[in-house]
This record gives sequence, structure tokens and C-alpha cells, in this order.
Amino acid sequence: MLILVINSGSSSLKYQVREFPSEDSAVLADGSIGQIGDGEVRDHTDALEAMAKELDRQLGSRKIDAVGHRVVHGGEDYDRPVLISPEVLETIERLSPLAPLHNTANAEGIRAIGRKWPDIPQVAVFDTAFHRTLPEHAWRYALPDELYREHSIRRYGFHGSSFEYVTGEAARLLGIPLGSFNAVIAHVGNGASATAIAGGQSVDTSMGLTPLEGLVMGTRPGDLDPGLVLFLQQTGRTPDDLQDLFNHESGLKALAGESDMRRIVEAANNDDAKAVLALEVASYRLAKYVGAYHVACGGAQALVFTAGVGEHSAAFRALAVDRLGALGITLDSEANAAADDPQEACVISDAGSAIPVLVVPTDEEKVIAEAAAVVIQGN
Repeated sequence: MLILVINSGSSSLKYQVREFPSEDSAVLADGSIGQIGDGEVRDHTDALEAMAKELDRQLGSRKIDAVGHRVVHGGEDYDRPVLISPEVLETIERLSPLAPLHNTANAEGIRAIGRKWPDIPQVAVFDTAFHRTLPEHAWRYALPDELYREHSIRRYGFHGSSFEYVTGEAARLLGIPLGSFNAVIAHVGNGASATAIAGGQSVDTSMGLTPLEGLVMGTRPGDLDPGLVLFLQQTGRTPDDLQDLFNHESGLKALAGESDMRRIVEAANNDDAKAVLALEVASYRLAKYVGAYHVACGGAQALVFTAGVGEHSAAFRALAVDRLGALGITLDSEANAAADDPQEACVISDAGSAIPVLVVPTDEEKVIAEAAAVVIQGN
């Protein structure tokens, strides 16, 4: 069985083909198409046509058997991967206001596949599903109950496929049974979130109803005082203005004038005051969550970094861990520097650290492909 994994963004489409059954779910083809809507690639249908041509080149006569889609928000409707039907697609679109950068694009990718290959089954794998193990005291907001009952306003959490994969890999590396593994995992990329893992399951996570809450991100602010939103509305800003502000113009971009961590670190090394401040704010926010989630998981057995920044920025990892001295967590500077393009999970803490610090390259596509294969084989 060949599974095509699709990750549709608002202006990009990433894809990968994996084979099942296979000892390591071998990657047979992969690629990405950017600048959708800007130039020759007019929409996701055009992107799909370009992808199909590339797949023909890479796969030859072999054909796709099923498609697994990363879908960011599944709300309370879905706690596991599902075969996509018109009703499932309608729900994904209905939830788009809660993940405006993602669900609309996810739905576009699903439709484009349906038009191109109408007979191929498609599976939705939801970012939110991994966090459905949160206890109510973690997912509840202190708001009137009718807001939850009528509008399902609660903490959902995201990056679920990444956390699922990284949790398993970290436990294996340390030789700890998954059901006994407690950790704090920091998925730090342009989007970023932290999760407390207890007994191999998510028990708290920094993103909330939407992917805006929590850590400082590339263009998103993370935690804010709700009164700030009310104040900005009183100054005349509309909901659309605020959507744009909080999704596109905040976070590292607002502080440093730049959302790319590599360039921010370079600027900070050249004594750019804005870049220095951006790194201080972002690393401080992450360190606060690590401390809180050390408590939430009942005592972490590891701190784990993953995703674009987590895997590739030794400087940011060092800034965050340097703030954790009170917890006895320390890095081996040489091991940290050597882990800036890790091909496999590795330990970057020194021998005296209270708990190991790991870098684990994530593989969301593997999780999505395996989930899609299970759903297809069960139907």
C-alpha cells in the first residue's frame, strides 16, 4: 500500500509517499510546492497537478492507494483519524475560524485530491486528537459553562502528530516504557507549543482553543491578556484587523522585525537590540512553561526539543535551558552545538543535569501515514 501524506498550508503544499507494510515505512517520494496563489501556481488544484507530475517521475508506474491529510483542528468532533466523507469535510470547514491559517487550506487540499483522484480514499489525521487525554482541569477555561456547552470553548492543543511521534522516540532512546514516561516536549518552529507528557499521554499543552495561545512564535504572540483584545477593539480595530495582527504581525516578527530564527540569532550576535530582546522574550516564555509542565506531569524524566527551531537552533536551546538552573537542568555545550542538524534522536545535556535534555527530529508524516493505513485497512 502506498500512502500519500499531504500537509496543505495557505500558500504551500508539502507531500510525501510512504510504503506499507514496510519495516521503516520507507519514503518513496517527497517534495513541496510554495507560493500558491502567487504566480504560476494559482491554487491548490494547480499545486496538485504539479505534485502529480513529480510523483509520476519519482514513482513510475506505481499508484497511490490512499491519502492521509494533516488537519489542524478537529474540535470535539474527532478524537482519532477518520475516513473523509462530505460530512467530515463540512466539519473541517466549520472549524476553520478556530484555525484560520490551517483548516481552510486543509479543506482545499482534500477537495483538490477529490477532484484529481475521486476514487482514492482519504483520511483526516487531526492535530488536536493527541490532546484529547487532557484532564478537564487542564482543558477547562474559567468561563461560564454555557460557553463550553453551546460553543465547545475549551483548550484543544495542536502539533499532536509531532508530539505523538517524539514521545515514543524519546521514551525508546531513554529505555523507559511508554506508559511510564513523563516529559516536557517543546515543539518549536514558526508555530510553537509545549506539552506535558505523563504516562506517555498529553496532560497539558500550551496552545488552546486556537493555535494562538502559549509560546512566542514566528508571527503569533502566544499568551496575551484578554483585556488587550477588548482595548484594541475600543481603539477601532475590527475582528479582521485582530486576526491579521495576531496571526501575521506579532511574535518574533513584531519584536525583531523578522520571524526567521536563524537571522534573528545572527542579528543578536551582531548586537542588534531588537533581536536580543526577541530571543530573551521567547526563551523566557518557553522556560516558564517547562517549569510549569515539570509540575503538571508529576516530575519530568526528560526535556525534549523538536521541530524547525528546536532541532536546528543550538543558540535558542541554550538560551532556554540556561534559564532552568533552578531545576538543575544543564547542557553539554559541545553536544548541543553538534545537534544542530540531527539525523536521529540524541542527548545534549551534561552528566550533571538533573534530567536528560534531548533533541528528537520529528516525523509527523510517518504518524499520519501509519494512521491512514490503519483506517483504510479497517474499512
